[in-house]
Amino acid sequence: MTTSVGPPLLITGGRLIDPIQGRDAVADLLIEGGRIAWVWEHGHGERPTLPSGCRVLEATGLVVAPGFIDLHCHLREPGQEHKETIATGVRAAARGGFTTVCAMPNTDPAIDTPGVVELVRQRAREAGPLRVLPIAAVTVGRRGDALTEMEELAAAGVVAFSDDGAAVHDPRLMRSALSIAGGLGLPIIQHCEDPAMVRNAVAHEGWVATRLGLPAAPAVAEESMASRDIALVAVTGGRLHLAHISSAGTLDHLRRAKEQGLAVTAEATPHHLALTHEALLGDRGDAYGWPRGEAYDTNLRVNPPLRRPEDAEALITALHDGLIDIVATDHAPHAWEDKAVPFAEAAPGISGLETAFGLLMTALVHPRRIDLMTLIHRMTAAPASLLPAAYRDDGLGTLREGAVADIVLLDPERPWTVHAEEFASKGRNTPLDGCDLRGAVVATVASGEVVYAAEGADMPQGAAS
Repeated sequence: MTTSVGPPLLITGGRLIDPIQGRDAVADLLIEGGRIAWVWEHGHGERPTLPSGCRVLEATGLVVAPGFIDLHCHLREPGQEHKETIATGVRAAARGGFTTVCAMPNTDPAIDTPGVVELVRQRAREAGPLRVLPIAAVTVGRRGDALTEMEELAAAGVVAFSDDGAAVHDPRLMRSALSIAGGLGLPIIQHCEDPAMVRNAVAHEGWVATRLGLPAAPAVAEESMASRDIALVAVTGGRLHLAHISSAGTLDHLRRAKEQGLAVTAEATPHHLALTHEALLGDRGDAYGWPRGEAYDTNLRVNPPLRRPEDAEALITALHDGLIDIVATDHAPHAWEDKAVPFAEAAPGISGLETAFGLLMTALVHPRRIDLMTLIHRMTAAPASLLPAAYRDDGLGTLREGAVADIVLLDPERPWTVHAEEFASKGRNTPLDGCDLRGAVVATVASGEVVYAAEGADMPQGAAS
């Protein structure tokens, strides 16, 4: 981790929201040495004395929150640098308010040896102070036929194991993986799609796929895999995290697992919360006032597929209630040529780091489906709780005194229009191009260093008085 060695920084006058502490108040926050030195709520006694040479970041009218944490992100390096590099991915993360991202292992070569783990960590150090945490493959080369050396990978510093992009379909291997990873205190992140049931499907099995003539698979392809793996958790005592769940039926299995006290958690993506399979016909978001898109837009080709409005509504309710633990972007950047093909041939995925907050504010918070405190919790404290204890001890996901100074400044009301050509990410593959969002990241601070400031933002000025 990079520690700031710059002068102290005072963030003043913002609405500080810290779900871990239950804090929601106008406050000043001082950063020294890359950590939070103190927090002073306005009207509560005298403000502590400021150190000499302190810079000031004016946050009046803004929300000050812990930096977002993305547990599911594809940075493509090594081997697919034409789609994304760790450096470009980190810049995209900063624009999206993320100060910690967990890098999935479907790279080339896969992140399946300590050497590749160290390569990712080195590239991350070179990219700046944002935290990039590698996730290792469950199976060698993500081929599904032999487990990786999980103990060695844990010692190398990975935070989880996953074959994301492909399910660990062999139940014997999955049982062994859960047992070994559980002993290491790390989760298995499972891509819940039964490959035998999905085959060449590219859409949800329903009336939209029928109308468009697209190969489709039912939601039970996800639900059955989730059910199987939850049963294996009960046998092994391991930890399971269900990636990008999309079906209301999966929630039934998740609920039973939590009622039984099993170590099972889950995430939902912004696109599965805000979009449905009807977007494939061009209805990207009539309810949000967005212009209609093109039918067969390959930027909507995702795994698992976008599903029914009923599924999206069930996911939103589950996120609100805490049944779904976190939001994760599943940021999946692709080169132009990967999407400039017929829908059924397109690479799956959306470039989502830079639009996540605005999309969630537009689709969830402003329509009052979820409140801002809860959303911030699902993007900060909740994902931090799923990381190894050392990161929690460092203060990830909170703004308590002594915590690492990973902070995001937000304007919940600021309108902006998505222009994919302006992305910091190499991946311009978003179905939101040209759509108006309400809610923007104004600045991102990582380890006390301002790593992103929106155009026109009031950035740190000279010494405070």
